[in-house]
Amino acid sequence: MWRVEPLRLVLLFVHLIGFALLLGGAITQYLTGRLKINSAMLWGAAIQVLTGVGLSAPLRDGHEPSPAKLATKLVLGLMIFAMVFFSRKREAVNRGHFLAIIGLTLLNAGVAVFWR
Repeated sequence: MWRVEPLRLVLLFVHLIGFALLLGGAITQYLTGRLKINSAMLWGAAIQVLTGVGLSAPLRDGHEPSPAKLATKLVLGLMIFAMVFFSRKREAVNRGHFLAIIGLTLLNAGVAVFWR
């Protein structure tokens, strides 16, 4: 029987890289004082959504997350991606919009960690 655990672990690893790109890119921009969507944020948001969908597949032996958690994470991920994607060409992004991206990213990570 073929084991899927290595695939799940690779998806999780890439998912964490996407989180690091998204949050790291956002914090870097915030610290510079120039609130602009950078390529790290765009790639991170895209990686988060794509690998998140892969991680939602039934790859665990009977320890599947609840459908409500998966739906919540999908909605948050798509909101973050939309906020990043549609603002990527602007010279500057509204401070509230930018802080919402950071806040939703942290909320999404919190849902992943604390919702059992």
